[in-house]
Amino acid sequence: MSGRPGWVFYMSLLLLAGFVVPGIIMPEHLSIWADQALAFTTRHFGWLYLFATTGFLVFCISLAASNYGRIRLGADGEAAEFSYTAWLGMIFSAGMGVGLVFWAVAEPMSHFVSPPFGGAEPRSPQAAGLAMQYSLFHWGFHQWANFAVVGLAIAYVRFRQQRPGLISEAFRSTLGDRVDGSAGHAINVLAVISTVFGVATTLGLGVIQINSGLVSIGDIGFGTHQQLAILGGVAIIFLLCALAPLESGVRYISNLNMLLAGILLIFVFFAGPTDFITAVMTNALGDYFGNMVGMSLVMTPYTGDDWVERWTIFYWAWGLSWAPFVGSFIARISRGRTIREFVVGVIGMPVLLSVLWFSTFGGSALYFEMYEGASLGEAVSREMSSGLFATLEYLPGTTIVSALMLVLITLFVITSANSATFVLGMFTSKGVLTPKRWLRLIWGVVQVMVAGVLLFSGGLKALQTISILAAFPFMILMVFMAIALLKSLRNEQRQLELHEAMTHERLLRLLEANDHLSCPPTDGDVVPNQAAVEQAIKDKGTIE
Repeated sequence: MSGRPGWVFYMSLLLLAGFVVPGIIMPEHLSIWADQALAFTTRHFGWLYLFATTGFLVFCISLAASNYGRIRLGADGEAAEFSYTAWLGMIFSAGMGVGLVFWAVAEPMSHFVSPPFGGAEPRSPQAAGLAMQYSLFHWGFHQWANFAVVGLAIAYVRFRQQRPGLISEAFRSTLGDRVDGSAGHAINVLAVISTVFGVATTLGLGVIQINSGLVSIGDIGFGTHQQLAILGGVAIIFLLCALAPLESGVRYISNLNMLLAGILLIFVFFAGPTDFITAVMTNALGDYFGNMVGMSLVMTPYTGDDWVERWTIFYWAWGLSWAPFVGSFIARISRGRTIREFVVGVIGMPVLLSVLWFSTFGGSALYFEMYEGASLGEAVSREMSSGLFATLEYLPGTTIVSALMLVLITLFVITSANSATFVLGMFTSKGVLTPKRWLRLIWGVVQVMVAGVLLFSGGLKALQTISILAAFPFMILMVFMAIALLKSLRNEQRQLELHEAMTHERLLRLLEANDHLSCPPTDGDVVPNQAAVEQAIKDKGTIE
């Protein structure tokens, strides 16, 4: 494989330039166009986001529970490349670390003030229960199933079939050699575009959250100009990190992320309303599992309420737009894992951490709001990103804890952007595992420019809008990717069964030859050639 960028690289840059340049020149027009496209997409295809994401979850669980779950993403008997702890840390950090920090207080408080579908009185105990129920749902199994589908397909292709780690290679079982031509190039360009917009959304959310944190602990204003300045500072850091190898860059930053996140989580859990948090977590888990199917496929055809579009479809679309990036990155670090181990690690373990995180921070915010007269609901209503740092003000050591939280958010942003430069480099240099440094730098700059345009043209609303739009074509692609992966697994299983049947038949013939040697021939029997019999016995011993 050549590491030189080709058609995919130049076509992707051209298409992204067609977004960035008008966004800089005419940000208002870009915002209007995006809103119109969003209204059309959600009105006519909102149901498809729900069915596709739920289907991906069922698909992953079925693979893990089947005989395919024993298949290793690598050679048979190959050891895992990274330790289990380091592997989970990189998955969690590159996955949704920024989103968890941003929404841990913002989402529960938003639902508490304005309950889903008007299903409860605002600010009531019932509203609090719905708030936690839907927060866990949006950060639960469905979200991570999007990443698992792409990750499985790429890891299987790269490490089991020894092919380039490209999205297009996952379609070889259905498209054949056409993946080497224009069809494959189009698939990879679509993956690049989706990745850039998905990561840009996360960069934007992280920058907005950092801005809120600086407002709470320092004399810094909140607005677009401050956020663009913060984006520039973060960009310098992660572009320098992008020059380091994966093992010494993303890996160690991810480990630091997990350590710091664990320290903050433990502190808030014990310094906050511990008994209330554990009760909230228990209740929310029961509500989540008890209503998962209904929440997965709910629409509002009778009321015209746009709650599903503003929340569930946004989350699913955000996860889908992230899927080529996170899935490919997880595939890159999952060599040697079995499919069953992969699904449990990617879908199961991060969800447990998400549940604990939301219960701790969201539960604390609900407690302070309901029992200590805090005005967190109003704070979130005014500015979504301010809820987290407003909650920390009710804990001891506010200044230190807020500063550490700022460091954590910054590290999560750096990890996500740094990981994305590797993945985009892989996509645009024919699947090489270690893209050129200059190529990673280019993609780092492109991510920053797209994030800057989105912040400049509409802030949080623009980030949400573009993520939904960018996800739609890749969602369709993922459906066919799952079909292609299943076909590849079936082909491998059939080849294995055929090999076993041929080996069994050959063994029977060898045993018959051995019987001829050990028993005297009777009338009509043909005495086999002595040399052939000795070779047959030797082969029989080798097989046994």
